[in-house]
Parts: sequence; C-alpha cells; structure tokens
Amino acid sequence: MSELYATAIFLFVLFALLGGSVWIGLALMGVAWVGMELFTSRPAGDAMITTIWTGASSWTLTALPLFIWMGEILYRTRLSQDMFRGLAPWMRFLPGGLLHTNIAGCTIFAAVSGSSAATLNMVGKMSIPELRKRGYPEYMIIGTLAGAATLGLMIPPSLTLIVYGVTINESITKLFMAGVFPGLVLAGLFMLYIMAWHFIYKEQRPEPEPPMPFGKRLSESRFLLPLFGLVFVVIGSMYLGYATATEAAAVGVLGALALSAMQGSLDWKTFQGSLMGATKTSAMIAFILMGAAFLSLSMGFTGLPRALAELIESYNLSPVALIAVLTVFYLILGMFMDGLSSVVLTMAIVEPMIRAAGIDVIWFGIFLVVVIETAQVTPPIGFNLFVLQGMTRHDIGYIAKTAIPMVGLMLLMVVILVIWPELATWLPENIRQGPGR
Repeated sequence: MSELYATAIFLFVLFALLGGSVWIGLALMGVAWVGMELFTSRPAGDAMITTIWTGASSWTLTALPLFIWMGEILYRTRLSQDMFRGLAPWMRFLPGGLLHTNIAGCTIFAAVSGSSAATLNMVGKMSIPELRKRGYPEYMIIGTLAGAATLGLMIPPSLTLIVYGVTINESITKLFMAGVFPGLVLAGLFMLYIMAWHFIYKEQRPEPEPPMPFGKRLSESRFLLPLFGLVFVVIGSMYLGYATATEAAAVGVLGALALSAMQGSLDWKTFQGSLMGATKTSAMIAFILMGAAFLSLSMGFTGLPRALAELIESYNLSPVALIAVLTVFYLILGMFMDGLSSVVLTMAIVEPMIRAAGIDVIWFGIFLVVVIETAQVTPPIGFNLFVLQGMTRHDIGYIAKTAIPMVGLMLLMVVILVIWPELATWLPENIRQGPGR
C-alpha cells in the first residue's frame, strides 16, 4: 500500500506541474523534491545538489552538445541542395522514382545529425519543392518524409541513444553501433513501401524522368563525397576503436566546420547561429537529465521501482509479452510527451524490469528508439507532424493520415527486432577495441 500511495502522489504532482506548463526538467525536480520530503529523512537540498552535479558532470554526456553542434553547423550549409543533386540521378530509375530521395536523404543526414527534427527540416527543404514540381502525389511526399525523418533517432549519432546510455550507464559507442543495421533495415522497409505504391497505383505515377548518361550520374555524385567522408570519419572511428563517442563527436564538429568553410557558407553569423542553437538544445536536454537523475534517487528511496519490478515478475510474463506491454505503454506515453522525456521519466522503473526479465539493455535501447520513432508521427503530440505542418501548411489530421503506413512499418520493425535480436546486438559485440579502450 505504501508503494501505491507513493505512486499516486508522484503522478498527481507530476501531472499538476506539467498541466501548469512548468518546464519538464523543473517538473521532474519538483516531483523528486516532494518524494524526498515525504518518504525519507535525508535533506532534499543536499541530495539534489549532489545528484545533479554527478549527473551533469558525466564525461559521456559531453558527446551530446558536440553532436548537436555538428548537426546545427551542417543545417546552415548548402548541404541539402547538394545532397538532392547527388542522390537524384541514382534514385530516379528505381520503382517509385525520386520519392526514394526522401528515404536516402534522411538516412544519410541522420548519420550526421542525431535529431529527427533536424533531419526533417534539412531533407524536407530539399525534397518537397522538387517532388511537387515533378508531380508526385502530395500524400506520398509528406508520408514518406514523416516516417523517414525518424531515422535521425536511430542511426548514429542519435541524441536519444546518448540520453538512454547516460541514464542507464551503458556504453554510448555500443549503442550507436547497435542502431546501424536496424536503421538500414527500417530505411529498406520504407523504400519497399514506395516500390509497392509504384506498382499498385500506376495511375498516380508522374512522368518518367529523362534518361541520364552513366558518366553524368557519376559526375553528379561528387556532391555526396564530403558528406560521406564525414559519416565515415565519425562512425568509422568509433567502429574501428580509434575514438570514443565523445572523441568522434569532436572530430565531427571540426569536419562540419571544414565542410561549411569549403562550401563558402561559414561566416560569423552562421558560426554564432549554430553555436547558440546547439547551446539552447543541449541546455534543455541536460536540464531534463538533471531532473530525471534526482527523480530516480527519490523513487529509489520509496522502493517504487523495485516493487513495480516485483509486481511484473509476479505475473510471470515472458520477455516477449513484457516487450508487447512496454510497446503499448511507450506508444501511449509518446502521444503526449517527446521521446527524450519519455526515456528519462521511465528508466528508473523500466530498467530493473528489463534486467530482471533477462532482456539485453543494448537491444532494449534500439527497441525503445523504434517505439519512440513511432510516437513521433502519431497524434495528438507527434513532434514530426507539427514540423511538417509548419513546412507544408496542411491540416495536422491530413499529415497524420499520410504517416499511417509508416507507423505500420515501424511496428513491423519491432516484430523484426524481437524475431532477430542479432540485428541490434551483433555489431556491438564485434566492435573493435582501440588501444586503452
């Protein structure tokens, strides 16, 4: 009964604060403060200071602002135009034509961004005008973009995986490597959907693209080389064991600065804008993580996570059944909260449950990202839907309808991960270890 009482108090205070439009980080700290005052004799102020400092001074967390800054720098370059120019010659002859540039563009930019919103903005500005000009159906343009932009959460570097890794004290590099194959498989599912549309709805196809000589296609591909080089340096250095996630992020920032300088788009205004954008985003995420760390400590004193884990264990759920329950839970939670908040708010309770069930925490991180990706395109608070609404001026209901097939494919990806967990675990288990790592 004491755990039930504590749960009711935690939920009441949390929803009261969130309903009052209090910042999520402050709301989490407020709930934790109430818990410390009611359920323990330890001074809440001292505990908060110690916990927040310990969480905020984590070396692993340094990768977060660096990867955000790298994405901000690239967002302000001419990368989007160059990327479309380099991709279009190779996509135009596939069934579904240039719609594949939405998927390929999001996959590539996800490998240097880490944010679905940044990926959506970057690729959307590139592809929406071009695809409309060529007569592709509006619902396919928007739907495929809404789904593919979520790849920014999974393909490394992923801000969500960094937050998850810091929260459960797991290797960021291993989590990054775990996201590579599932991200590529999900991108493949999206491309198969476009191909199926091409053959089923023949009357909706636009006019075929004019032929292009092979030499011309190769020539246009040179615009992709700088971005591919940056992706190789960032991800390759981690896989080969030459750099940790934080070191790779620092190299990525230097590479992004060099890339924008070579394009002639690096001036003081661009540099200052990227730095301020990264600072604001990083501060917001760090504030949420501080609140979550304090809340985890407070809940630990109540015994709530342990009691809930024991309750779940008493039902004797199989790992697959537990994953099914958590899928529904995170989908519902994701309809009302952003992905990062969902992760930090629930890990104190969910982590003991998955460890007790024998579920691999690396695999669970990828599962969690897929489900959070799905929540990004489901109303009423699907963040990608709002970004697309701002870009296209369509009604939010229309945009949500166009994304329904992509939601189905992401849920199919959850099933694929359950059937073949090696998709997420093989690469981290075989990652090379550099000297002293």
